[in-house]
Amino acid sequence: MTPIRLRNTLTRKVQDFVPIDPANVRMYVCGPTVYDRAHLGNARPVVVFDVLYRLLRHVYGADHVTYVRNFTDVDDKINAEALRRKAAGRSEPLEALIRERTEETIAWYHADMDALGALRPDHEPRATDYIPQMIAMIEGLIARGHAYAAEGHVLFRVRSFAAYGALSGRSVDDMIAGARVEVAPFKEDPMDFVLWKPSDDALPGWPSPWGRGRPGWHIECSAMSDALLGATFDIHAGGLDLQFPHHENEIAQSCCAHGAPDPATGFAHTWLHNEMLLVEGRKMSKSLGNFFTVRDLLNQGVPGEVIRYVFLMTHYGKPMDWTAEKAREAEGVLRRWRGLVAGIEPAPSPAPAVLAALADDLNTAGALAALHGLAAAGDAAGLRASAAFLGLLEGAEAPPADLSGLAARLAALRTAALASKDFAAVDALKTALLAAGVEVRMSKSGVELVPGPGFDPARLEGLA
Repeated sequence: MTPIRLRNTLTRKVQDFVPIDPANVRMYVCGPTVYDRAHLGNARPVVVFDVLYRLLRHVYGADHVTYVRNFTDVDDKINAEALRRKAAGRSEPLEALIRERTEETIAWYHADMDALGALRPDHEPRATDYIPQMIAMIEGLIARGHAYAAEGHVLFRVRSFAAYGALSGRSVDDMIAGARVEVAPFKEDPMDFVLWKPSDDALPGWPSPWGRGRPGWHIECSAMSDALLGATFDIHAGGLDLQFPHHENEIAQSCCAHGAPDPATGFAHTWLHNEMLLVEGRKMSKSLGNFFTVRDLLNQGVPGEVIRYVFLMTHYGKPMDWTAEKAREAEGVLRRWRGLVAGIEPAPSPAPAVLAALADDLNTAGALAALHGLAAAGDAAGLRASAAFLGLLEGAEAPPADLSGLAARLAALRTAALASKDFAAVDALKTALLAAGVEVRMSKSGVELVPGPGFDPARLEGLA
C-alpha cells in the first residue's frame, strides 16, 4: 500500500495519513454557494481535491472512499436574484424562483467541473435538505451551554470552546483586535457567531424552536458532514479563505456538539487548504478587469484539460498564477502527448513515479514531471495510464444519444412542481439522470440534457 503524506493545517506539519478506518476513508470538501457561475478560483479546490480523491481510491479501493462536497443553497445573493426576477414580473412564488436559480446554477457547476475532468463526489448534499439536522445540532449546543437564543437568533459562545483558534493559530482576543466582527446588541461576546437567524415573510424560512428563520452558514457543513460521514472523519478540505472563520467555527460547533474537547480527534483529523489564485501575477478582481469564470474560458476555446493542467503545474499549498503563456504551454504539451498515445492501450496502472509524487503531499508538479519523463522515454502506455490517473488525456466523446424524450418529461415535471411546490418527482428524475452521467441544464428557457464524460445509456432504461 502506497503511504500518503499530507500537510495538516491543524498541526502545521506534513505527516503520515492514517485513516480512522482504512475500509471507510471519508473526506468532506466545502462546495460552492450556488448563486452564479463558478469563477476560476472556485475551480482550484475542485481539481486539487479531485486528485486526492483519485489517489485515495487507488490506494484504499474505490468502494472504501466516500467523498462529500456540499451545495450551499441558502444565501442572501440567491434570495436577491429571486427577488429581482419577481420584480421583473415573474408570477411564481419566491420559493419556486429560488429553486429555479439554484437548479440552473448547480447544472452550470456540474457542466463546468465535468469539463475540467473532475469526478463527481459520492454525495452532494444541499443545505436546504438538512435543516432538521441543523436544528437538532443547535438544540444540542444550547443544551450543553455552548449556544444561546437571543431576539430570534441563536449564537455560539466562542469562549465556551477552549481550543477555539487552533486551526488559524490565533487567540480569541487577537481575533477581536484584528478582525471585523458583526456588532449586535444581543451578543454576549463580539466573537460569538450566528447559528440561526430570523426570516421575515419576504425571505425563505423554516419553523424552529426560536421562530421562523434560516441557518447561519457555518452550521450547514457541520450538520451535513455529521449526517453523511459521522461525528469524526478523516479529511476536511477547502480553500485557504475558508480557514477562518468558516472552518474554525465548524470545528468549534462540531466538537462541542459531540462533547469532544480536542479538535485533533473530535472532528476532522486532517485539514487541507489550497492557496489562492492569481491572474497574470495579480489578485483576480472585477475592478482590475481580470475576473473570469470557468465558462468564460471554455467559451473562449480553452479546453477543460488545459485549465486542469495549468492548475496541476503548481503545488496546492502555493499561490497559483494563471497566465495565458501557461495555457499555451499546456495546450502544446497535451497535443504532443495525444499524438504519442494515439491508438495505444494504457498500462494497467499509473507509473510508480507518478504515484510517489502524489503521495508526497499531492506534489502534482512532480507528477507532471514524471509524465514528461514517460513521454521522453517513449513509454506511451505508461503515459496514457498515468495521465488518465491525473484526469488528463481522457477526452473520449460520449456516445450519441437521443435524450429529447427525457428532457420533455423533466420539463413537464418541473412546470408542475413550480405550481405545486413539490419537487420530489423532479429531484428523483434528475438524480437518476445524473447517476447515468447526464448533465442536466435547467433554466427559464427550458431543459437541456447532455451526455457527460461518464455517460452510461444502460442506466437510462426504464426512465423514459
